[in-house]
Amino acid sequence: MSKTYVVIGGSAAGPKTASKIRRMAPDAEIIMIQKGKYLSMASCGFPYFVGGVFDDPNQLIATPTGAQRNPEFFSNVKNIKALTSTEVTSIDREKKLVRMRNLQTGQESTQAYDKLFIATGASAIVPNLPGKELEGVTTLQSMEDAIYLKERLASGNLKKAVIVGGGLIGIETCEALQLGGVQITVVEMLDQVLSFLDWEMAKHVENHIRANGSEVITGCGVSEFLGKDGKITGVKLADGRVLECDLAVVAIGVRPNSGLARDAGLDVGAFGGITVNTFMQTSDPDIYAGGDCVEVTNLVTHQKMPWPMGDAANLEGRVAAQNMVLGNNVEYDGFIGTGICKVFDYVAGSTGLSEKQAKRLGYSNIMTAIQAAPDRPGFMGAKPVIIKLVADRTTCRLLGMQAVGTGDVSKRLAIGAMAIHAKMRVFDLVNLDLPYAPPFSPAIDNFIIAAHVLQNKCLGRMEGISVLDVKAKLDAGEKPFLLDVRGPDEFEQMRLGVGETLIPLGKLRANLDKLPKDKNAEIIVYCKISLRGYEAYCCLKAKGYNNVKVMEGGIVAWPFPREK
Repeated sequence: MSKTYVVIGGSAAGPKTASKIRRMAPDAEIIMIQKGKYLSMASCGFPYFVGGVFDDPNQLIATPTGAQRNPEFFSNVKNIKALTSTEVTSIDREKKLVRMRNLQTGQESTQAYDKLFIATGASAIVPNLPGKELEGVTTLQSMEDAIYLKERLASGNLKKAVIVGGGLIGIETCEALQLGGVQITVVEMLDQVLSFLDWEMAKHVENHIRANGSEVITGCGVSEFLGKDGKITGVKLADGRVLECDLAVVAIGVRPNSGLARDAGLDVGAFGGITVNTFMQTSDPDIYAGGDCVEVTNLVTHQKMPWPMGDAANLEGRVAAQNMVLGNNVEYDGFIGTGICKVFDYVAGSTGLSEKQAKRLGYSNIMTAIQAAPDRPGFMGAKPVIIKLVADRTTCRLLGMQAVGTGDVSKRLAIGAMAIHAKMRVFDLVNLDLPYAPPFSPAIDNFIIAAHVLQNKCLGRMEGISVLDVKAKLDAGEKPFLLDVRGPDEFEQMRLGVGETLIPLGKLRANLDKLPKDKNAEIIVYCKISLRGYEAYCCLKAKGYNNVKVMEGGIVAWPFPREK
């Protein structure tokens, strides 16, 4: 006897679950219920639709071959009954049925189930501030939001916009509107954008946003949306400043839609998401859940929390479907926290723990390494990538990685994610057999070079210092001997201008008299990416200088103002 599977939610996890159930249970009755009017939306593509990468919104709900994922598609191709503009109002677990209402006609009905999957997603957080109801205050959470922003850009009367929030969606929206000719200001309450990065890495992203014509204000929140005749005219900041604007996009995060599950008596976690086990099963054995509405395990921290990402939602749905049909036999262990963001022609990404996260979680003995290098040989059009690795000093296990730059960040981040997922140690990374050819990477890939830096630090072969710590020393009035070992032409083109001394690496041994007489004096060496800086470090250590440090990443990793 065939079973009836009901899926609540039609965005990412829901359609994946329904489709996988169909492939495994050809004779089952499958009903998918979606509150909105669109199905299987590529919501991560919203900013690129707004920004003009493509102009047809139907591409956001299209298969790779161009078919529209509408109710007819699910019925004809997958034999799945898809109800749109229909809200599930309650779940009767005892009778195993859901109650629902057609939002267009108001008609109410019920649907019985043998197994139920909940994928109610998440809602954008909008702070309860004066003026939030004004026309022009919006989010970028739904297809309707994306179409609204696209139409506002097409109207030609959108001149200034404020993005409230400097996270992934906020930064992607900044780019989309900036490309449409809008003057943008990003306002972030924290002291940096992209909080998954450490400060010195995020500063590069902030600098790049400014270089492309947008303004960034950090360390300040919003206190009020100002308006006239029901339309937004400005945003008032917590410090009293007023930013004139025609539009405000609120992008400060999302909150799991777990109310339906909570009302049905299902367990909900500390962050408000539905509690599920590794089988994606809720506290009711016949009800499963996945996507933005659930809490899953961070495999690095072992904490349960929401992870509202489209790829995770699809993977969770696939696991849930198999277990709903065959019984609990496959598991979704969790996530490690991998994310990536395009910022104009720049890319920023992170996986695992940042340094600040590790410290906050109680890792008292961590070490980091920052490495900057071109992503391929110069004759192949090299572009820079800055990598930061975070590891446990005691076990040398890799805990996290961040990468930013105009080069191929995604490839390196993927390697780092696999390494963290596999709980690899630094010494497991230094001889990885990765694909190499000049169009794709240097002979030793950037990721492996970063691992070499970390290995050298692990073994005591190099003492490094971050650009952040160098700047802190200078700001505190300390005067370490800063040694730039590049060539004169490089020095003329670009330099820090903080009192450094230029001695090219090839002339260092002949000019040791220009260094401090006290061999215990602090000497900080660097070059463009500190490859030559490390050579200088080895030279000086061999000559008896006892307090030498390499400024990791060199000038490329320096996110502060330079003289040139």
